[in-house]
Amino acid sequence: MPYIILMLAVLAETIGTTALQASQQFSRPLPSVIVVVAYGAAFYLLAIALKTFPVGVAYAMWSGMGIVFIAIIGFAVFGQKLDLAAILGITMIMAGILVINLFSNTATH
Repeated sequence: MPYIILMLAVLAETIGTTALQASQQFSRPLPSVIVVVAYGAAFYLLAIALKTFPVGVAYAMWSGMGIVFIAIIGFAVFGQKLDLAAILGITMIMAGILVINLFSNTATH
């Protein structure tokens, strides 16, 4: 269950960040409201996940997965391109998340 809560936090953060781009600097009301609600939900769910995960591990997974998902959404939805260095960096972030989850004993309390 803790991983599901953390994934929901990542999903909410991803929705919020996507809406942030769509809000055009908070000039569009609906995406602006989605930003506030989604980020509120993301931080609430992250706080719940912190009952199980150490803060550093939870934040690393939350922010790392958010970066990966937002890069994919940026490419697919907004037509944003990534250069080789960005792709390599994001690949290393994904590798770091895998290392934490597969090999670290501190992933959960």
